[in-house]
Amino acid sequence: MQDRLEAIRIFLRVAELGSFTRASDSLGISRTQVSKTVQQLEQQWQVRLLQRTTRTVRLTVDGEQCLQRCQALLAEYSELEEQFLRREQVLSGRIRLDMSQGFARQLLFPALQTFMAQHPQLILEISSTDRKVDIVAEGFDAVLRVGKLEQEGVVAKKLGYLQQVSVASMVYLQRYGMPQTLKDLAQHQWVQYVTAFGNVGGFEYIDGKTSQILAMPTRVFVNNSAAYVAACRGHLGIIQSPIMGLNPYLKTGELQQILPDILVPSMPVYLLYPHRRHMSQRLRLLSDWLTQLFAAGEGTVLSC
Repeated sequence: MQDRLEAIRIFLRVAELGSFTRASDSLGISRTQVSKTVQQLEQQWQVRLLQRTTRTVRLTVDGEQCLQRCQALLAEYSELEEQFLRREQVLSGRIRLDMSQGFARQLLFPALQTFMAQHPQLILEISSTDRKVDIVAEGFDAVLRVGKLEQEGVVAKKLGYLQQVSVASMVYLQRYGMPQTLKDLAQHQWVQYVTAFGNVGGFEYIDGKTSQILAMPTRVFVNNSAAYVAACRGHLGIIQSPIMGLNPYLKTGELQQILPDILVPSMPVYLLYPHRRHMSQRLRLLSDWLTQLFAAGEGTVLSC
């Protein structure tokens, strides 16, 4: 029974990724084993599940029907299995997770040893990048994302918020002066963080209950969090970023908060996973732990 379920999981991963090679990389097994397992399923069920060419792998009509039934079967089996696993909170298996470099470095890794010690049979594959990965195509079980959600076909669980502040370097402020009002920002430089070059942004603030964006002069555009903070530390302009990552520089005085009475919108943080995939017990417990981590983390605001 367990072998048959594993075969179904392999078939589903091939169907999701549209590739035997990517499925094998995602599952950590050989491409030959993946191909052989799918062929055995086809022989046992006497049906053609996948249409294979030199470049593509596509579901047949029968494969589409099997896909839906297999997804429902695994979801029901997982719920049955987890009904008993939940009693002891036993975790085993592998989770492929992607998140930003800053989040991994500043919040996850300093606390992860405790979680791993509690669940010694768990294996985590952690990808750290600021680009927007394709959860299904790249074989991730879940992705942590900060800010506005743009990806379709996923389930999003909000873990919390990251509190932001507006800062500039002490050297920059000595050169250009400390802004006292929003109008003063017209005489300052803004470092623009973008997900796609050409995006238009600016200084964000809360006016009553509404979020507003004030356009500012901008000469430097960056597309990752490390470069964003580095540009500020390099005296190139003002930025807004989660206080969690700025605290070391604020404590030494290298960076200074500006306009502290102007509220800055917090950034929501989500755990995303494919809508077709049942949320496993190990992923659910990791999600709960991450929520607690946000609640306890300095510079974060919990939102259930």
